Amino acid sequence: MLRVGRRIGEETPLTVKTTFLGAHAIPKEFEHRRDYIDLVVNEMIPAVAAESLADYIDVFCENGFFTASETEEILMAAEPYSLVPKVHANQLGISGGVEVGVKTNARSVDHLECLGDDQIEVLKGGRTMPTLLPGSAFFLNNSYPPARKIIDSGLPVALATDYNPGSAPAGKMAFMTSLACIKMRMTPQEAINAATINGAYAMDVLDSHGSIAKGKRASFIIAKPNFSLAQIPYSFTGDFISKVFIDGNEEYRNYYE
Repeated sequence: MLRVGRRIGEETPLTVKTTFLGAHAIPKEFEHRRDYIDLVVNEMIPAVAAESLADYIDVFCENGFFTASETEEILMAAEPYSLVPKVHANQLGISGGVEVGVKTNARSVDHLECLGDDQIEVLKGGRTMPTLLPGSAFFLNNSYPPARKIIDSGLPVALATDYNPGSAPAGKMAFMTSLACIKMRMTPQEAINAATINGAYAMDVLDSHGSIAKGKRASFIIAKPNFSLAQIPYSFTGDFISKVFIDGNEEYRNYYE
């Protein structure tokens, strides 16, 4: 999968970042969890790094999966290979993933369906982007991340799809902005910022993506006439895109939506 991701970045005009998430769950064939963690640390991470297949290292820090201490161990094992940390944090409960993410200077902590005042204060002390994945909450019928509380505390948030076949089989970012506004009480402006410029920060491409500005890549949409910003989230089945440009070139819109 990582090799395919790299090829997509090489053979299309899309900007692609790849993440190694070997530590998502313990495979059934491993009798002892320590054996699998050793495999991730001593074999998987070096193999990924040897082919330069990933930009990031991620761990699912959650009760029943990987503990906070195990998450930190795996993230730190990837540091000599220049793999930047990200953390699947606080999806099912308060897991310690936020604290580990900030401690290891993770670029983002993703999910955050379960977030208390203590975790918000921890996030204020770092540069880690809180990244919310409302598509997962929608599909699993879980509680949504407390976006309003996070933003009102003075923190930014990013939005992402969590696109995967098991818990969020939907890759439409426009729908994520709908969920952000309708279910998480974000304004249209906040949702668009979270999906664009804040997302660019979370993927470490802020210098080239995320806003329309001189010197950045000319990747943008042109909306249909009589369009208003609020139509993106509130007309949640609407078709508002007229044209899509990637690096200044008009592309087939259905491919990139």
